[in-house]
Amino acid sequence: MDSTALDEDAAASALRRRARLTGRIKDGLRDLSVQMALLSHQVGAQLDLRDSDLECLDLVGRYGPIGPTALARRAGMHPATLTGVLDRLERGGWVVRTPNPADRRSILVKVVKEKEAEVAFMFAGLDTAMDEVCAQISDPDLVMLADFLLRSAKASRAATDDLAENGRPTVAGC
Repeated sequence: MDSTALDEDAAASALRRRARLTGRIKDGLRDLSVQMALLSHQVGAQLDLRDSDLECLDLVGRYGPIGPTALARRAGMHPATLTGVLDRLERGGWVVRTPNPADRRSILVKVVKEKEAEVAFMFAGLDTAMDEVCAQISDPDLVMLADFLLRSAKASRAATDDLAENGRPTVAGC
């Protein structure tokens, strides 16, 4: 076998290995997504919150105070649907709606801090387990993983937006 054929075999082998690794990562992300959804569902059941309520509560906690329109966009919800979610969260004492100091005609949604602590407590088991996982990983690898997860979330957001806007995914070559 000449060197060109050996180079081609090595390149093909490297491509197959890369495809297998990429597949493992995609499988891992799908497994993680399912497990996080199951955990969130259990937390919601314990706190008497629907899955969409818990997701919006998380978004308000992370990005709030936030206006309902911006929250609807982040949550991928129709504004009317979000109004129902906010009504439930407000009745349950999870959030408050306050006038927007920058524009008195609009409101901002804020998480009630004491209730936020209840949610954090329910996720404490995962939080502790993730601290243990991260303790076994080097700082440079944590930087790489954090970047990977942020880029993956951005790709997921783009795919979600694309599907919502076009009714089907945009696939190269289609």
